[in-house]
Amino acid sequence: MLVKWLEIIDRAFGNWCLTRCHNISDLRWFAKLRVPLPMFHYLDGASDDEVTMDRNEKDFGRYDFLPRYLIDVSSIDTSTTVMGSTIDFPIVCAPTGMSRLFHNDGELAVSKAAAAAGTIYSLSTVSTYSIEEVAEVCAGPKWFQLYVFRDRNLVSELLRRSREAGYTGLVLTVDVPVAGNRERDLRTGMAMPPKLTIASWLSFLLRPLWSLKYLLSDVFQLANVKHKAPVGEQGATSLVEYLNKQFDMTVDWSTAEAIGKEWDGPFAIKGVCSVEDAVKAADIGASAVILSNHGGRQLDFAASPISILPDVAEAVGSRLEIILDGGVRRGTDVIKALALGATACMIGRPYLFGLGVSGETGVAKALTILRTEVERCMGLLGCCSIKEISKEFLNERR
Repeated sequence: MLVKWLEIIDRAFGNWCLTRCHNISDLRWFAKLRVPLPMFHYLDGASDDEVTMDRNEKDFGRYDFLPRYLIDVSSIDTSTTVMGSTIDFPIVCAPTGMSRLFHNDGELAVSKAAAAAGTIYSLSTVSTYSIEEVAEVCAGPKWFQLYVFRDRNLVSELLRRSREAGYTGLVLTVDVPVAGNRERDLRTGMAMPPKLTIASWLSFLLRPLWSLKYLLSDVFQLANVKHKAPVGEQGATSLVEYLNKQFDMTVDWSTAEAIGKEWDGPFAIKGVCSVEDAVKAADIGASAVILSNHGGRQLDFAASPISILPDVAEAVGSRLEIILDGGVRRGTDVIKALALGATACMIGRPYLFGLGVSGETGVAKALTILRTEVERCMGLLGCCSIKEISKEFLNERR
């Protein structure tokens, strides 16, 4: 009964917050208010000096629009097709690990909101709800994101389970040979599962709805791999340690090619940050490359996706699809990426901010904000269809 009342109060407060959110920045502000700071900074932070994360956003500002007027824009079509799935607008929900840190419904809430919005949801290997649990509630197209582990039997098991559960695309993440240096987490004492430590107890106490719901809910776990590691007194901590030991530093392009063949369906290489790697991805038969630096959470000073997009599009745009992941905060960012050769964009933090504010409703709000901005930008540019967007609508500021 207590949990039920907490959910009612939490939902009401979350919805009140959403009425005051008019862009992704607003969602971020309220997420910081609603989510304990160790969890918020885990979401919001990046590696080292966070230069890459900052540039991911700011580099979109290098491009200005060249709109066309006196064009009938009374009917605007934002639909497109990505890796064989037709979606209502060119934004895909990126895989994000441990989403239950930000709201108890975690990946279930995000996947349901993505399906309702008419787009694709990508489930992380390190999700807090399982492949099967997410498939059961997500009626839309689904991709599974895979890390290559030393335990190749586990890799094959995850691929099999994803196929059997109806996931249509594979996202192979290649930019985590080792974990990045995320100093915000060191300062906040971030732990998994969250614990009331000396460094963080005040933050948890000031967000009682999150904390009580967490304490009264099922044990936090990494659902897809919980059967592969012992769960002792430390709970999910032992699972996280297991995963860190499982990341395989020997993975190369032949491994990626073999996994693509084992999957035997559309697959994307995520973490590409150079033209050379994009060409290699095309050579091994990838369906798409996802230009990404892991949101700035791995190698600091890695190139921003938007800065390398034009060269990648010129080199491999006729051979595979290009998805831009990193720094998207406005619908105008999406249009700029499409104009430079991207098929679609991925978002992670924007929908997680919404999740932190108000669960599934918050994710839906984030997607609605971005879709509305995409439509508005197209109308103001003089574009009636995604297919009409080209680099002729952009001017790069020198």
